[in-house]
Amino acid sequence: MDARIKPGDDTFRQSTPAVADITARGVAAIALKPRSRWQLSPINKRRWLNFKANKRGYWSLWIFLTLFVISLFAEFIANDKPLLVKYNGGYYMPVFATYPETAFGGEFETEADYRDPYVKGLIAAKDGWMVWPLIEYSYNTINLNLPVPAPAPPSAENLLGTDDQGRDVLARVIYGFRLCVLFGLVLTFFSSIIGVAAGAVQGYFGGWVDLIFQRFIEIWTSIPQLYLIIIIAAVITPNFWILLGIMLLFSWVGVTGLIRAEFLRGRNFEYIKAARALGLSDTRIMFKHLLPNAMVATLTFMPFTLNSAITALTSLDFLGFGLPPGSASLGELLQQGKSNLQAPWLGLTAFFVIAVMLSLLIFIGEAVRDALDPRKTFVKGVR
Repeated sequence: MDARIKPGDDTFRQSTPAVADITARGVAAIALKPRSRWQLSPINKRRWLNFKANKRGYWSLWIFLTLFVISLFAEFIANDKPLLVKYNGGYYMPVFATYPETAFGGEFETEADYRDPYVKGLIAAKDGWMVWPLIEYSYNTINLNLPVPAPAPPSAENLLGTDDQGRDVLARVIYGFRLCVLFGLVLTFFSSIIGVAAGAVQGYFGGWVDLIFQRFIEIWTSIPQLYLIIIIAAVITPNFWILLGIMLLFSWVGVTGLIRAEFLRGRNFEYIKAARALGLSDTRIMFKHLLPNAMVATLTFMPFTLNSAITALTSLDFLGFGLPPGSASLGELLQQGKSNLQAPWLGLTAFFVIAVMLSLLIFIGEAVRDALDPRKTFVKGVR
């Protein structure tokens, strides 16, 4: 307002309603403009900007997501079956369906081997053709036409060479990368759910509940996990889900301590006491009011949980107690490099893939930690 306008002047009496009207309309416009469901809140916007400010973590996230999305379509990138086959005027997609050799004029009812020159000749005889993926080998395809004994060095046909069984290393790396990441994601997801629930109960109720639960965790974590897996592997052949279940029995403990500490700290806040006074149930208070504040610590911890899950699976495969033989595994490829020192491409390929994958996850975890740090969320200049 102009300093020359006095409260007793007519100008003041004329301008004051106008200013009040403009202010009221502005407030009403803001109130009538609801925030979109998918629009970030101001604090989450600041966190995202802090995350983007960490260039190493930001670009690591995009690189990791790109590699993971590519690996999800591994069957269309590395496969011993063509993507599309034209035969006798009809079109076939062996990637999605299984066709017997008789469908192409062969003699056997078994699945057609599209790499067989005989099948290729049958298709070409009917003016047919095949569209192959970029890599004409799957993770378990054995190259029977190697010019040298396996493991064969890198060549134009096998860009990263073959392992000691004649299987394409690049195809196994693509499938193995996908398997490791999916294993880590599923394990991280379920262990976080169990750990959050257990830590919430401990921290919110405290007292004897917390004391008994802590003693149980101490006893539970004293069980040697590796020996348990060795015993189970001696009885049955562990697969993806059995290994996931065994590791899930122990991996939830790490998240529990963080959530317990956050709930112990937050249960005495004034708004929690007010919620109790209003008669809200314990479950609603725990998961509606306390959990959102505790999720910051959980989200910070999750990239490192994923990292440890991938490392654990790779280690078990390297020791021979992991996935069944023949599975696309980076740990098994690393073990082959150890057993075949005359084929350095095996060990070097596995090492670099594992190192790059874990490094990207570490960089992402550090960026998430910095983005969720309360001391940096309200830094000056970030709006």
